Amino acid sequence: MGKIGLIIHREYFSRVKKKSFILMTILGPLIMASVFTAAIWLSMQEGGVQNVIVVDTTPGHLFKDEFKDSESIYFDYRDKDLSDSEFKNSPYTLLVYINEKVFEVNSADIFYKDVPSYKTQNYIRGQLEETVEKYKLAVNNIPLKVYQHINTKFQVYTRDIEKKELNNYTKELSVVGYFFAFLIYMFIFMYGMQVMRGVMEEKTNRIVEVLISSVKPFQLMMGKIVGIALVGLTQFALWVILTASIVGVLQSTVLNSKMGPKALVENQITENVAGDVMANSAMSDDTVYILNLLDRINFPLLIGMFIFYFLGGYLLYAALFAAIGGAVDNDTDTQQFMMPIVAPLIFAIIVGQFAIQNPSGPASVWFSIVP
Repeated sequence: MGKIGLIIHREYFSRVKKKSFILMTILGPLIMASVFTAAIWLSMQEGGVQNVIVVDTTPGHLFKDEFKDSESIYFDYRDKDLSDSEFKNSPYTLLVYINEKVFEVNSADIFYKDVPSYKTQNYIRGQLEETVEKYKLAVNNIPLKVYQHINTKFQVYTRDIEKKELNNYTKELSVVGYFFAFLIYMFIFMYGMQVMRGVMEEKTNRIVEVLISSVKPFQLMMGKIVGIALVGLTQFALWVILTASIVGVLQSTVLNSKMGPKALVENQITENVAGDVMANSAMSDDTVYILNLLDRINFPLLIGMFIFYFLGGYLLYAALFAAIGGAVDNDTDTQQFMMPIVAPLIFAIIVGQFAIQNPSGPASVWFSIVP
């Protein structure tokens, strides 16, 4: 084993044997999986039963008996206005006020004691839209079947001109790509700081003077950078394995079959046919898309590209962090030199947000070339 190999061996095993490394390797996936699962579970909860009083002031009270109860939303009807004090002292949680010009302004007001969820708001809006639609069709003497035939929901599918296959997952892949880009940013910053602090520690303790007498500066720096890079890859690999295992366990125990990709796909298809996705679904489209990524994306390719760009970016920024560590004597002085290095990393994260909207734009292409 050459001198660089010996330095890599020392840097690698001196870090992976630390209690902090072992602790964070175990706790990291547990925290991330728990936060992810808890966020999905909480988004599925309605927050209690909603008792809604509908105040209909339209001529003829056209909204009477038009609102249908759901599992957690129950409607009551009133054809006269309700004062603020009466509503506050009533058992109702929401008040839907429909004024006499509802068919002209196409709007209504929802008064609440506690802010209702987005699901509840969309369910009420769907009930209002359906009633207003039926009224306008009747006024204009348009049969419902004719309207349903004319009212077309158009779909546009994107296909690669070479492969001819359907590629309708751009949004999902962009979200996953941005998430892994943020991981690269976090890993580069975290392990780049380790390189900088390692250089500072050796210089402060005068260890570097002994090392330089045995190895060349290039060998010392290369061994340190590569050794810490292997530590990062080891921790990332363990995080991937542990996170996947923990999410699988939590999915089968805490969320049961509601989070399963098959159940979500079937749920989404049913809701699309019904024409009111947000009103009947406990989760938004984005949440459904993200959960279905497990069956849609090429994980070996994604992880391989992550490793490639992580190594490219890490080698570049670790050298810059090492240069800062060699130029200063304490942590206070490092703050003066951090901004020129951190600014490009932050700028890349900002560009990544725009890349989601325009994956083939110039910014996405050029910034994907530079690690």
